[in-house]
Amino acid sequence: MKNDHRPKDGFSRDAYGSYLATFLILAVLWTGPVLAQTPILTPPSVVNQAETPSPTELKKLSLEELMNLDVTSVAKEPQPYGQAPAAIEVITNDEIRRSGASSIPEALQLADNLEVTQSSSSNWDISARGFNAGLSDKLLVLMDGRTVYSPLDAGVFWNAQDYLLEDLDRIEVVSGPGGTLWGANAVNGVINIISKDAKDTQGAYVEGGGGTELQDFTGARYGGTLAPDVYYRVYAKYFNRGNELYANGNNASDAWDMGQGGFRVDDEADLKNKFTLQGDLYASSLNAPGTGSQAYNGGNILGRWTHTISDDSNMSLQLYFDQAYINDPMAASSSGPAADFADNLDTYDLDFQHHFSLDENNRFTWGVGYRFTDDVVQNASAIAFIPPTLDQSLYSGFAQDEFMFATHWALTLGSKIEHNDYTGFEFEPSARLAWTPSGQLIWAAVSRAVRMPSRIDVDTLIPNSATPLLTGNPNFLSETVIAYELGYRAQLSHELSASLSTFFNNYNDLRSISLVPGATGRYIITNNLEAQTWGAELTADYQVMTGWRLHAGYDQLNENVWIMPGGTDVDGGLEDTADPPNQVFLRSSMDLPYRTQLDLAFRWIDAVQIYSSSLGTVPSYAELNARLGWNVTPAIELSVVGQNLLQNEHPEYGFPRPTQEQIARSVYGKLACRF
Repeated sequence: MKNDHRPKDGFSRDAYGSYLATFLILAVLWTGPVLAQTPILTPPSVVNQAETPSPTELKKLSLEELMNLDVTSVAKEPQPYGQAPAAIEVITNDEIRRSGASSIPEALQLADNLEVTQSSSSNWDISARGFNAGLSDKLLVLMDGRTVYSPLDAGVFWNAQDYLLEDLDRIEVVSGPGGTLWGANAVNGVINIISKDAKDTQGAYVEGGGGTELQDFTGARYGGTLAPDVYYRVYAKYFNRGNELYANGNNASDAWDMGQGGFRVDDEADLKNKFTLQGDLYASSLNAPGTGSQAYNGGNILGRWTHTISDDSNMSLQLYFDQAYINDPMAASSSGPAADFADNLDTYDLDFQHHFSLDENNRFTWGVGYRFTDDVVQNASAIAFIPPTLDQSLYSGFAQDEFMFATHWALTLGSKIEHNDYTGFEFEPSARLAWTPSGQLIWAAVSRAVRMPSRIDVDTLIPNSATPLLTGNPNFLSETVIAYELGYRAQLSHELSASLSTFFNNYNDLRSISLVPGATGRYIITNNLEAQTWGAELTADYQVMTGWRLHAGYDQLNENVWIMPGGTDVDGGLEDTADPPNQVFLRSSMDLPYRTQLDLAFRWIDAVQIYSSSLGTVPSYAELNARLGWNVTPAIELSVVGQNLLQNEHPEYGFPRPTQEQIARSVYGKLACRF
């Protein structure tokens, strides 16, 4: 029997052994081609050009180039953004830098097809097309092909996800089901965070600064070569965020600091084979008022081999290990004394994919995968998961065929089949039709996706006693959605591009909390809810002149949740409804004289009703972010960033009360050097 706890530093000898074993497996696959070469360490001055270009001198994507930018989240292989038949938005590295974002959630505010809500100094709720409450359990998030979706709580701990933003290549945001390719939990969308190849991060980069809320931060990266066409980089970063305020003006005491470091190696010596080896370690500490400091620690190591078989056939094999540790102090209550709740999750994942052409009109993709998770919980008196130790396996396979049946017409059919330990086999088929006449794309899709049960649905006891108030349900079913989508994307002129996506989603077997029959005051998690959502997502980009671009976005959402006939729910079917019905985004990006840039980002977020209750209304708000940057030299950049400038503070989530957190106006300065 395994122990039901881990040391409080979050890393056990078992975890270190897992890192070592995974590293050795990946190293054996990789060292053959590397050792066949003469190892050398090339200084960046040899790799780079004589002078490092400044960011403003780097070629920015024109609207035509943006439409031809390759994206991988829709088909699991590169295809032009303008021809991808899905509601997808791409956040480029240049957009992230010029927005002044200092974290991944802040960068995701650039995606008009997301709802991004900050509820404290360290906590965000992020979703697509509704159900943005708690951990937003219907959105799948990947970082370089590694899923960061938690099987404990069914969602993403955003305060444990970070990277040196300078080294991100792009973020692809797909709203709408992605289960056919990405599997369970890609119900309402997929966020795919993609870092740059090591080849594209040669040389040294250093950044640092501080201000009011983002009190201090620093980061550094160094890239070079290990051998001809074998590139590497190493990086480290740290930040400290201050406290937000309560509605009554008191300090919320929720400061947050985090450190992270990692590496990446890309072997491109063989034109037909590429190997990537990368890994990260992080430690995040959050101040929790009344209980102490929460800890989110972990690390990962990933290896990927891609092989070109022929001009129209390629394959990839990916293996990663991920360890995530949470320590959350629980205050004393009537159910028991104060105690630390802790969770240690080890994930092993193997994925294989093959892309090839059946003929000149058929592009076929298939793959198989296996994931093993070892989850060990240290229970507290306030909450418990029974059994405390749980090992699970997830098997998957998918196939998808893109068929060109007429000029400018393509039909894509596919399905994923998964087997999990809770509900057995799950099927996630989809059909997508695309028409691409003269620089335009008109597309339609019908998809099925599932959110499979998590431990919070099945294994929960609240509190940890013989007569808990709330229990999980071993018979909990997967939540399902049937989604209908219709979209349009076009380069309307040299200066103007636009995209419109509409959707209607029909949900079944949604999570509910119901009374236990015959047990007064006791509840069980069940599947008694159904729902429908519908709406539209509109974006447009306009190139006013060289060096000045405008962007506009509008997101409209309607939700209707009801209790199934004969069922019950303690919240009347409103537990997960905390979404703005309307969102408006306006951005301006200008290159000014004397190597300066001015970027403005306005957003208006409609009022939100928590649990659709007038008592829980978060008022609508308008906010403005601004960045002024100056390239002192081609290698040195100074910038000043202001966030939430229109109000001293405003709430984005929670019931109105004296302790409702307010998100404060903030300003910080940044110095970045490249050499």
